[in-house]
Amino acid sequence: QLSDQQKMSESALSHFRGVYLPPALHPLNKTLVKGSKWKDVDSAQEKRRSFLHGFCKKYNSKKKLQTHLVHLVSRIYVEDKHKVLYCEVPKAGCSNWKRVLMVLNGLATSAHNISHDDVHYGKHLRKLDSYDLKGIFTRLNTYTKTIFVRDPMERLVSAFRDKFEHPNSYYHPVFGKAIIKKYRRNANEESLKTGSGVKFKEFIQYLLDSHRPVGMDIHWEQVSKLCYPCLINYDFIGKFETLEEDANYFLQLVGAPAELKFPKFKDRHSSDERTSAEVVRQYLKELSKEERQLTYDFYYLDYLMFNYTSP
Repeated sequence: QLSDQQKMSESALSHFRGVYLPPALHPLNKTLVKGSKWKDVDSAQEKRRSFLHGFCKKYNSKKKLQTHLVHLVSRIYVEDKHKVLYCEVPKAGCSNWKRVLMVLNGLATSAHNISHDDVHYGKHLRKLDSYDLKGIFTRLNTYTKTIFVRDPMERLVSAFRDKFEHPNSYYHPVFGKAIIKKYRRNANEESLKTGSGVKFKEFIQYLLDSHRPVGMDIHWEQVSKLCYPCLINYDFIGKFETLEEDANYFLQLVGAPAELKFPKFKDRHSSDERTSAEVVRQYLKELSKEERQLTYDFYYLDYLMFNYTSP
């Protein structure tokens, strides 16, 4: 006889295994939104939702799911008080989003005095994969699910600048050393020892290599593989390009305290110029035409899903 947990597990997985079409698009509950100033944000939101839904319908119809349920939800943060699920996309405002979730959860009074280390290394927020299957399902079906995305090339260049152009005690020795060793001809001893000074072109060679010397990383992994937007029916799709108004509208939707606003500050390297389309152009100049095309192909699904214009 199957135990309840096994039955639950079977039904959970069969639910996802049989998903060739995205789940139905539920209307957003807008009863808590006050004032008419959100009209444009709301209309952009509805367009994004129906665009993604249409894309998934077309793309997903012949795809078999080969990912375990627990992996599907491993990047999703849970805020039980306001019933929010947030899928973390690095380099798309995620540090400030985690600060906001901590405030919503009653773990801090203001988003402004939570340090970077507290956000990323303090174990204050729970992830959805830490619940049992019943807990995962209940939350997926009843909480407001959001994802915030960014132009794929901007996100990629932003990740490179953050991890490789500044001192970093993890990315240089782990990724930098392996990248320099494999892709730099006549690398000097110092570079091989520290892993510092990786060039953008070398980083792209690593990204596009099917035999990478070191694995993928969430900072440049595709959003389609971090958050599975065609299998998890996100209620709200925010974009980094309109981060503040999207985030503040979302906070209205979930009934956040009126005084809580999405923080404007840049989390780290605040004196650096933000990674803009112009900054991206400068980096892409270092690549050959073929490398640029292959990098675009690598993020092709993200471009399509979220309706970003190809560079």
